[in-house]
Amino acid sequence: MLTPLDALMVQGTTSDAGKSVLVAGLCRVLARRGIKVAPFKPQNMALNSAVTSDGGEIGRAQAVQAQACNVEPTVHMNPVLLKPNSDTGAQVILQGKALSNMEATGYHDYKKVAMNTVMDSFKRLTDDFESVMIEGAGSPAEINLRENDIANMGFAEEADVPVIIVADIDRGGVFAHLYGTLELLSESEQNRVKGFVINRFRGDIALLQSGLDWLEDKTGKPVIGVLPYLHGFNLEAEDAITSEQVSGSHIKLNVVVPVLTRISNHTDFDTLRLNPDINLRYVGKGEPLNNADLIIIPGTKSVRADLEYLKSQGWDKDIQRHIRLGGKVIGICGGYQILGNMIDDPDGVEGSPGSSSGLGYLDIDTVLTQQKILTKSSGTLTLNGNSQTVDGYEIHVGLTQVKTESPVMLNSGTPDGAVSQCNQIFGTYLHGLFDSSEALNLICEWAGAKDIAEIDHQELKEIGINRIADAIEKYMDLSLLWPELNFERK
Repeated sequence: MLTPLDALMVQGTTSDAGKSVLVAGLCRVLARRGIKVAPFKPQNMALNSAVTSDGGEIGRAQAVQAQACNVEPTVHMNPVLLKPNSDTGAQVILQGKALSNMEATGYHDYKKVAMNTVMDSFKRLTDDFESVMIEGAGSPAEINLRENDIANMGFAEEADVPVIIVADIDRGGVFAHLYGTLELLSESEQNRVKGFVINRFRGDIALLQSGLDWLEDKTGKPVIGVLPYLHGFNLEAEDAITSEQVSGSHIKLNVVVPVLTRISNHTDFDTLRLNPDINLRYVGKGEPLNNADLIIIPGTKSVRADLEYLKSQGWDKDIQRHIRLGGKVIGICGGYQILGNMIDDPDGVEGSPGSSSGLGYLDIDTVLTQQKILTKSSGTLTLNGNSQTVDGYEIHVGLTQVKTESPVMLNSGTPDGAVSQCNQIFGTYLHGLFDSSEALNLICEWAGAKDIAEIDHQELKEIGINRIADAIEKYMDLSLLWPELNFERK
């Protein structure tokens, strides 16, 4: 078995137990010690993805973890990415490139082949780095998913890596979660578990001690640490929408985002959510799009299906009324396509072949294509005659014919997006549009708000990563994992 310093896998009792955050924190702890470390997630299912410098696509959590390691993300940090496009199917992306759409039963059999890709990427990382911190997916104790598993213990057994298991005490039932998860593992899998971590604890640790003693006695495994509930550390979510709002004394701009069924890359809006001058509100099923200065239609993995969903919610009528009353609208990626005249999917790239009439606010037509565009992009955003530089990335299928002015001129010399003749609506393929304070201020002025607070999004992520690492060093007994590094509890 590899040592915990060579490679360590963090598995969880449930989804959202804290695996992504714990891995990011462990990566930063090792990077602080001068260890050349990389993150790794064998299989990820998420609609929030990032474009890597080697021209591929990985889950956003692994891009954040790479930042924690102070290294550039590569496709090998997340060799299998599943992007759901229906309740039973997903697009399968191997080492950054889309392979095909598969139904769940077909992919279950395909995992035997995908394991080769996973192990190839893992070997590349172990060859290039001193240490690899690995994130599992969901829970290792899902009985129906254990056959051909490549995400949790199936990978751990194949790669022969040690494991720690994390549970979220805020959900309740933490001892049952940890004890039950361990009991459902095979003997060899249990043997590779080095201990437990309890996450999101509030209160007096003395009140928890009897439970910790019981768990260690019953399992023979140590509780490596109990991490506190950290509020507002502001790391990009792997998939779940984070709606926690930073409130200011005076709101200058009200922004509404409809939650589409396959909403993707909603991390675009974190900079809005974290700005004290902006009130960002996500609107779900059955709610109206109202009380907004600006409506943003987000990206989606299934653009035609979500266009129909948008109409079924009556949001098309809400948008029409909003525009009539002078409100502004932005479409990002799939939302940009939805604002156009026509979306044509002749090859059934995102579902059944066919065409759909868009909302008709932008004079564009889009044809969905098999080839996905994955690129980091920079350029100039121009609104109301004023310009600012923008940096971001494109990640979409579809070629769009634009018959009107474009708001963005990429540094490549290619125009991007479209602006309506009334100047109330624009769309773009560029994710990350709001990350720059200068570009955000330009957009807010266009939407009717001036002098928006400047927020450094990258600095906020750095602060969040360091807060997690600080908590890990203070509340986890890292000598149980890495005795050779001579850690002392803070």
